[in-house]
Amino acid sequence: MKIIAGEAMPKCNVCFRKCEIEEGKTGFCGIRSCENGMIKPLNYGRITSIALDPIEKKPLSRFMSGSRILSVGSFGCNLRCPFCQNYEISWSDEAYEYGKKSNSISPQDLAELAYQHRSDGNVGVAFTYNEPLIGYEFVRDTARLVHEKGMVNVLVSNGMASMEVLNEIIPYIDAMNIDLKGFTDSYYEKVLGGNRQMVMDFIKEAVKHCHVELTTLIIPGENDSKEEMRQISNWISNLSDANGNVIGSDIPLHISRFFPRFHMMDRNATDVVLIYELADVAREKLRYVYTGNC
Repeated sequence: MKIIAGEAMPKCNVCFRKCEIEEGKTGFCGIRSCENGMIKPLNYGRITSIALDPIEKKPLSRFMSGSRILSVGSFGCNLRCPFCQNYEISWSDEAYEYGKKSNSISPQDLAELAYQHRSDGNVGVAFTYNEPLIGYEFVRDTARLVHEKGMVNVLVSNGMASMEVLNEIIPYIDAMNIDLKGFTDSYYEKVLGGNRQMVMDFIKEAVKHCHVELTTLIIPGENDSKEEMRQISNWISNLSDANGNVIGSDIPLHISRFFPRFHMMDRNATDVVLIYELADVAREKLRYVYTGNC
């Protein structure tokens, strides 16, 4: 649909911002643009990172353990986490310039590359490193072809995406690791530039369709209280599958240690003892709790 004088600008459908984007401009993420009156991702097929990783690095601890998966990343993100570990390809100024110069690959070629690596233990493709869902069209198109080759798809996401986007990709996704970065609106809004409710809604629906594991990175002075971890684990424990059966206590939670990064160099790494204490709190409600970066 082309935009004519007097008509509203097209809106992006990915996250809560619903950016109205002028012709030739981009939305908040810097990736979704308006071309000829249509919203399109600038990073379609643009690959900045690719590696054959152990699936446990996603992290997934209870899905095809011991296997390897071809992990690919593009560039851009719709959050602004000041501690981002992959800022070079996510939301720094350098990320956009680097990403626009990155190599392109078609969904067909990526699916074929994954298939060729079966002899190396590869089981499929993981969309990861930056935020995959700001370019969900490439995820959808590639994942469909990966499935046709009898392989699996993994999504590693911040979960800040609409139900419309989830419905586009979910038929082709076998497992996800989703960040539940904290459990207060103020943290999501003031520190991350996001929307907690959208993430929670995304998780609530995703667990009805595929294997889901969650990750919470513990930031000193932000989301590191036992009370907040108790709230997080209690909410997870009450999640239900598509038939209404409560399955939340079996959803794995990864509690990870923070290290100073990017724009958050003003505090120390999370105390290892605290990570273990928070894991014990989570185990009051959850069966599978893992500690990371310790």
